[in-house]
Amino acid sequence: MTRRTSVVDYSRVINVSLSSIFHIGDSVQVTPVAWAIAVQRQLQLFYGDEGNFLQFPMFTMELPQPTIQEPITVNRYNASSFIKVNRIHVTSVAAGSVHQIGSTNYINSESRIKHIRQFHRDPNME
Repeated sequence: MTRRTSVVDYSRVINVSLSSIFHIGDSVQVTPVAWAIAVQRQLQLFYGDEGNFLQFPMFTMELPQPTIQEPITVNRYNASSFIKVNRIHVTSVAAGSVHQIGSTNYINSESRIKHIRQFHRDPNME
């Protein structure tokens, strides 16, 4: 792999959250992981036993991985050993994502979010 130097005059990132990465420089491997349970309630009722990821199979199931079944050939011609950028403006890097200025050999990013909406039902209305 041909190494190139990244030159950025200005970079502004407002927010980096939930296991995300803002990285300046090169890396070999990046594996950000974000798990979240988002509960939206009509009434503020808290039961005390909430927030256990293991209650939801989506957090323990194995993620399918794509398989490449045909050979891939890549030809590159880099006229310059520099990647030059004037300005980068990022509003948010969130939920296990990566914003990197540089190169990475391998990125395996995972984000699992369980959204729950709880509505109050009046038993007299049923």
